[in-house]
Amino acid sequence: MTYPDFFDQVPSILLYDPLAEFLGALESGIVEITYLDCVKLAGHSCPTVAGAYLMAKMGLQELFGEELPVRGEIEVLIRGRKGEGVNGVIGTLIAFICGVNDEAGFKGIGGRFSRANKLHYGVEELKGEVGLRSLTTGRSVTLSYDPSPVPPDPAMRELMAALQQGRGGEEEIKEFRRLWQERVAKILLNRELWDRLVTIS
Repeated sequence: MTYPDFFDQVPSILLYDPLAEFLGALESGIVEITYLDCVKLAGHSCPTVAGAYLMAKMGLQELFGEELPVRGEIEVLIRGRKGEGVNGVIGTLIAFICGVNDEAGFKGIGGRFSRANKLHYGVEELKGEVGLRSLTTGRSVTLSYDPSPVPPDPAMRELMAALQQGRGGEEEIKEFRRLWQERVAKILLNRELWDRLVTIS
């Protein structure tokens, strides 16, 4: 499997998963989520996928500090409706990282380890785009993402138009892909920009 080298340079997210420990799936219940894992889930790498990853990473850091987040015990709230824009993509990715789901999620074992009904869309009272709430501590955090501090290369618009109209050749395809992933890399690897990209409240 071949993918852009920078995927492996993105800091991963560590969590403690009590269900995985209980069933012997992961030793000590420690799970590592990488950006590549999220790319596999989404089927692509783009500024939206990068933003969801950053919001999850920074939000969990804000909630848990030096302690490992408890996977499956984090409620994910999305202000927008599921079918609008990229809300479904963002919600699915953050819920995956946090180990939860909507009503379709795992119902638990003997009243423990439930993953269901912990992903909610259309939470209009949220001040930001995404909310995370620890069900173990009761603490919550609200996040918003704005990729505009890392604008696309000016050549992207013309390249995309050409490819969509079937006018691009192999060189145009390669250049489009390079510029597309270059922007994603800038978002994920420039830590000094993270506080401009993600607003925490």
